[in-house]
Amino acid sequence: MSRLRRVGAVIVGLLVAAVLAGCSGPGGPPDTGRPVAAATYGSQSIGAAPATRLRDGGTLTLAISAWPTQLNFHQVDGATDGVCQLAQLVEPSLFRRDATGVPRPDTDYLLSAKVTDTAPQTVLYRLNPKARWSDGRPVTAADFAAQWRALGRGDDRYHVADPTGYDQIASVGEGPDGPGAHEVKIVFRTPYTDWQRLFTPLYPASAITTPAQFNQGWIGRVPVTAGPFTIGSLDGTTETVTVVRDPHWWGARPRLDKIVLRTLLPAAALQAYRNGEIDAVNAGSTEDYAQLKDAEDSVIRTGSAWDEVHVALNGAAGPLADVEVRHAVQRAVDREALAGVAARGLPVGVPLLGNHIFMTNQPGYADHSAPWGTYDLAEACRILDRAGWKRHGDGGPRTKDGKKLRLRFVISTATNRLGLDLSQLVQSMLARAGIEVDIVKVPTNDYTAKYLNQGDFDLAIFRFVGLTYPSGVLSIYQRPHGAQSFLNYGRVGDATVDKLLRQAAGTLDHKRATALYNQADAEIWRLGHDIELYQRPQVMAVRTGLANYGVPGLGDIDWTKVGWTKAETKARTRRRQKTEEAERTR
Repeated sequence: MSRLRRVGAVIVGLLVAAVLAGCSGPGGPPDTGRPVAAATYGSQSIGAAPATRLRDGGTLTLAISAWPTQLNFHQVDGATDGVCQLAQLVEPSLFRRDATGVPRPDTDYLLSAKVTDTAPQTVLYRLNPKARWSDGRPVTAADFAAQWRALGRGDDRYHVADPTGYDQIASVGEGPDGPGAHEVKIVFRTPYTDWQRLFTPLYPASAITTPAQFNQGWIGRVPVTAGPFTIGSLDGTTETVTVVRDPHWWGARPRLDKIVLRTLLPAAALQAYRNGEIDAVNAGSTEDYAQLKDAEDSVIRTGSAWDEVHVALNGAAGPLADVEVRHAVQRAVDREALAGVAARGLPVGVPLLGNHIFMTNQPGYADHSAPWGTYDLAEACRILDRAGWKRHGDGGPRTKDGKKLRLRFVISTATNRLGLDLSQLVQSMLARAGIEVDIVKVPTNDYTAKYLNQGDFDLAIFRFVGLTYPSGVLSIYQRPHGAQSFLNYGRVGDATVDKLLRQAAGTLDHKRATALYNQADAEIWRLGHDIELYQRPQVMAVRTGLANYGVPGLGDIDWTKVGWTKAETKARTRRRQKTEEAERTR
């Protein structure tokens, strides 16, 4: 299953890449006794440890599911999980969220940031004067201005993933104390409540100012960095990126010497973990958890984040352009059964989602799924009959005007067992309603750029993660304009959703914003934007002795604090030395 991650916090809040892990098998009803509650709001499981307990140095090796070629996270083809993870290591993130999703300035970049006026809304950032890009230039207001112009001015030459918030800015400039004061003043045309999600990751003006720099300048390269780590190597042949401590880093010294990101499909990642080649792996499926829960030199960390699984419906072309057909597809899919398959054997709950904006364990959550998310095969058939798609008694697909009701379910070759099982279950469910579904596998590295972004699908299953800032959903549910689909790959939307989302993002009254987002969510369900499935739990296997890494709840990992405890076993040390030697000879 492809995962789209968005930066807002991470989306960093952001949208993008990778995969759920296995499944017990296709078909069958859900277990009646399965846990349904998500982890407690604000909880995390990261093996927290103070720096004094960590050794200085060492390597952390992790897997990403697809090799990213576009390394600008804000460019539409770069809005993936792998790029997001890399950006967190080597580019500025101005705020770091705690386990409840509350953002606080990262003082390595921001000494302070506050709203200084509300009419119009004005934000003053005081930058850390030590913050510098790898080309020696200081981080200044010019970098903020360049990112705003690329993302927020509506210039279609910049192929942006998400303009939300940037498009509400009126001006970006020096602070009131003038040049050299390390201040940035942002003035908004209209209020924007989630202003802390902007400018993360921040990119340098020297590398994103022109459309060519923004769209092509980060393909296969990271030209400038400003993080605790910098690029050591970027190898497209082995599809591996290595980041190393930046000797010019001005903040707290990272505990790790380097971090290696290897491109591995889910099954290969699981085997690599069992072989001691990587240090953490997803264990969020029945089969993977069963293999990993008692693994040697390993510990399971669990929790819940902003992480949803859905089936996108392409409303721009084909049979699903008809909202009635989308409604029929929604009603023909048994979401409870799919969540039951995902939940089997796991130590945490897999709750159904009735909301596109808030997770079940977030304040503000309300279930608006009825009736569109309620399984009713007979009603699905009645809707199709009314829409002119008739069945002829042979059990085959319905037809209208001589054409079969046939949909292409496009999945990535990186899709793991669970993703494939869910796809096949949807295929079987829709067949009972007379809808023929062809499952089409496409190359992993083409999935986002050539299929999702181009609208070349009828159905697609993937995830959005990290959207703890509610306004991060605007790029997913607002109507596209021109050639820009943003993250609304199925191009389903209407003026009502746009208005409600804009109003919600534009009020500083949290209670009113929550009410408006929930009104928008009800309309998103009515439009048949997608089939919202469930809140995916985080179940991760990590090496014994790995500290400050794992499942951070609704928050962010502080990569300067990730490291290995001094109490690592001798066997673990020998295995790590063997892995590091293999890396040196690779």
